[in-house]
Amino acid sequence: MWLERFSVQSRDTTPSPTPSRVLSPAPRRSIQLGPSTLPRRPGIQPRSSSLSLASVAGSTESLPAAARVPNGSNLKSQLSQSTAADEGDSLEVLEGIIGPVSGPQTNDESFEDIDTIEVAGSISFDGLSLEDFASGQLESTKDGNDGDVKDIEVIQDFEKEKDKFEDLHKSILACDEVLKSVETYLTSFQAELAAVSTEIESLQSRSTALNNKLENRKAVEKVLGPEVEAFCIPPGVVRKITEGAVDDQWIRSLYELEKRSKSIDAKIKEGRDVKAAQDIQPFVNDISTKAVERTRDYVVAQIKALRSPSINAQVIQQNSFLRYKDVFAFLAKQQPALAEEISQAYINTMRWYYLHNFTRYKAAVEKLNVHIIDQTDVIAGEGNVKRTVKAAAPHDTFSIGRRMDIVRSSNDSALPSFAAEDDKGTHYLEVPFRTFNLALIDNASAEYSFLTEFFSKQPFQATNRKFTEIFQPTFELGYALTRQLIEGTLDALGVLTCVRLTQHLAFELQRRKVPVVEGYINGTNMLLWPRFQQIIDAHCDSIRKATGSLSGKPTGSALTLTSSPSTAPTTAPHPLTQRFANFLQGILALSSEAGDDEPVSNSLGRLRGDFEAFLTKLSKSIAEARKRERFLYNNYSLVCTIIADTEGKLAEDLQAYFAHRRDALGVES
Repeated sequence: MWLERFSVQSRDTTPSPTPSRVLSPAPRRSIQLGPSTLPRRPGIQPRSSSLSLASVAGSTESLPAAARVPNGSNLKSQLSQSTAADEGDSLEVLEGIIGPVSGPQTNDESFEDIDTIEVAGSISFDGLSLEDFASGQLESTKDGNDGDVKDIEVIQDFEKEKDKFEDLHKSILACDEVLKSVETYLTSFQAELAAVSTEIESLQSRSTALNNKLENRKAVEKVLGPEVEAFCIPPGVVRKITEGAVDDQWIRSLYELEKRSKSIDAKIKEGRDVKAAQDIQPFVNDISTKAVERTRDYVVAQIKALRSPSINAQVIQQNSFLRYKDVFAFLAKQQPALAEEISQAYINTMRWYYLHNFTRYKAAVEKLNVHIIDQTDVIAGEGNVKRTVKAAAPHDTFSIGRRMDIVRSSNDSALPSFAAEDDKGTHYLEVPFRTFNLALIDNASAEYSFLTEFFSKQPFQATNRKFTEIFQPTFELGYALTRQLIEGTLDALGVLTCVRLTQHLAFELQRRKVPVVEGYINGTNMLLWPRFQQIIDAHCDSIRKATGSLSGKPTGSALTLTSSPSTAPTTAPHPLTQRFANFLQGILALSSEAGDDEPVSNSLGRLRGDFEAFLTKLSKSIAEARKRERFLYNNYSLVCTIIADTEGKLAEDLQAYFAHRRDALGVES
């Protein structure tokens, strides 16, 4: 390589800073040329003739790019100075080594076809080593140029810088290898880039085609989508209806089935010959039949659960029936006859349920101890009459006392059956009456609310008919308990209290919007009011009997109710007046909000008339007129005092009446 470079420099008139070089494809032999073995060549510059062939041996080795030497400016300057002088000698030396070259070759191309292996093999060193041969050449050069000390120094300098030139050469070779690999990489990259570009163009064309197809499909789907959607049923809906559990998702699937079924029926009714509708209609009918079957099984299972012992019907109604009420609505729409049969099964079950439970509750309520108020507790009854039945706990028959609290109470909870069975106290008849009827009204209201909501698709009259059929036997239990409590009793205050409780229950039913129970309320009132009139009649009869027993003459025997016949008449109020005033105050207290259409006013009028007749006849037994008036005055004053704090229109009328009778006597207090 270096031989070729120096040959080119010797042939050029102007030395090039970067002479071109061509690498031979054949490997070269490593030849070591020592300075002592080189023959001396006259007229050659030491800088061009002292190059060691060791650099040729290393030209095929690749070094990393970092192994670069300085740019070699010293070598270039030396070569430029000796180019002209060495031009002829260099050729002679090369011809002396390798022999004459055939053909005219005037540039670097003359060495391109030289086989370096053949040249190295054809050189004759005369039996000397390469170093000896180079040293000999150097000595012969020294002998021919003894006076050229300067050239010798240049050669020596070159020998000193030889390693740097070899490193530079190796670096250049390494760069050549790197450039070859970069060229190969760039060539393959360019080919791959061309292939990628082709693929991108292909993908772009495919993407354009797909976009066009997509737009066309969207346009078609926009037109046909609703029509196709109307004639298909999602597989999930079918699977849920036929196999899934009855829950909220099942209800939504049922809605979807109904929606699609209506759409298909509408298309068929329009008279449009759509094959899809004709094909899918049998399938829709099969799914609807399966849904009806599963609905029937579900409702029947819930009805059977109501017959379980100790079951709370309202829990099942809220969690199982009302939560899935649309299930029964679907059944009623698809199979009305089957829905009616299931409804009748529910009615029969609930009728048994309420009758069974309220029969047990009535038996528990009947165990409450009730005060006995019979014929011996009339207003004009004798105090020494013996009772035919064992007396209950002591009580005040004619005083209302705290019995008004049960009417004013805001506690609407009924007494539990176990509490009624364990209660050892004694109560008035209004306590068991209120307890039973509160429980009955609460359950009736809940059942009616359930029926109106569960059978909301049915007419209002049908719902009322179902309710009446369910609760009629239970209402008969209520009637029986009421008759049992009031039959044979003379507790007018208790009966009137039951009337007021019934009125409060009627107001509560109006607030709850349960008009269907009004029949039971009216039936109960039809039992209470006649009995109240009978009790008032019994009290009036007792007063009339007491009046009839009076002689109407001023004798001591006239006051047999309070004194012995030997006792002298007195102006103090009669004991009957005390009982009458207390009884009157109790009735007025219970009638503070009574209307004019009630029979209480007429009953009190009759009772008042008999009482006044008794006082008038009794006063005749007092011979002295002044004492007679005082007697009447004291009795009327006692009545006015007892009923003075009572409120209500009827109470005000009676207060004014008795005050007038008292003041008309003209007796000063």
